[in-house]
Formats: sequence, C-alpha cells, structure tokens
Amino acid sequence: MIKNLKKRSYKIFLTLFIICFSSNVFAADVTVEMLNKMGKEMMVYSKKIVRVNVGETVIWKATDKGHNVEFIKGGVPDGVDKFKSKYNVDTQYKFTIPGIYAYWCTPHKNMGMIGFVVVGGDKSNIDSIKAIRFSSKSKKIAPDLINQL
Repeated sequence: MIKNLKKRSYKIFLTLFIICFSSNVFAADVTVEMLNKMGKEMMVYSKKIVRVNVGETVIWKATDKGHNVEFIKGGVPDGVDKFKSKYNVDTQYKFTIPGIYAYWCTPHKNMGMIGFVVVGGDKSNIDSIKAIRFSSKSKKIAPDLINQL
C-alpha cells in the first residue's frame, strides 16, 4: 500500500513538473543572420519574416560587419520599449508581448534591410505596420512582406 502511494505521488509530481515547465523546455529560439549579400540581394537579413511564440527569443547574428537591429518607431505592439542594438554585435530579444514587430538595420534601411517578427500569431497591430513610412528600396519591398504576414 505504501509502495503504491509513493508511486502515485511520484507520477503526480512528475506530471505537475512537466506541465509547469514545458513551455520553457520546448521554446524554440530563432537565429537571423545579418548579411552583406545573400544570393543576388545585398544588405539583408537571412529571414525577412520570423514567427515565434510569446516567451521565445530571436537571435540576430552579426555574420557580416556593419549591421544592427532597430525596432521601427510605431512598428511594435503597445507596451514595447525602444530597442536598438550596437553595430557588429550578435544581439537577441525575448518577445513577451504578442503582435507584429517591424525592424531594420539602421544604416541600410533604405537599401531594403528590413524584417518582421510575428509573435503569438497576433496581427492586431497590422494597421500601424501598414502606416510605417518606408523609403527607397524598403518602400518597394515592404508591401509584399506585409502581405505575407
């Protein structure tokens, strides 16, 4: 009887442990490279659109020099602070607020080096994303990327 009680208690504990910690254990971080060239494209992020769950992290790898990541003003969900990484440094951001995040490489934004992160499948701020004033090459590629969100 005591042996069965111990076995049962162990199973309950194990089940509760798995339930409580499974979201952290199975979180899938995503890596995006900052590149000077990818195929025929110049000054690009290796992935233009990334989809993650709340609590997951995107890591931007400074594969080539001269790049950074900056969240675009008005291009993030309410409650998100300004984010701008240093140049030539790997950086990461843990996404805790659902929605769409628009970002660019500060010196290469006019060359089309833009990207988007969709967190939790939430697209409630799509209108503010559509209202961003992109320029030069970014202005040409942004509408197609936004349609893919």
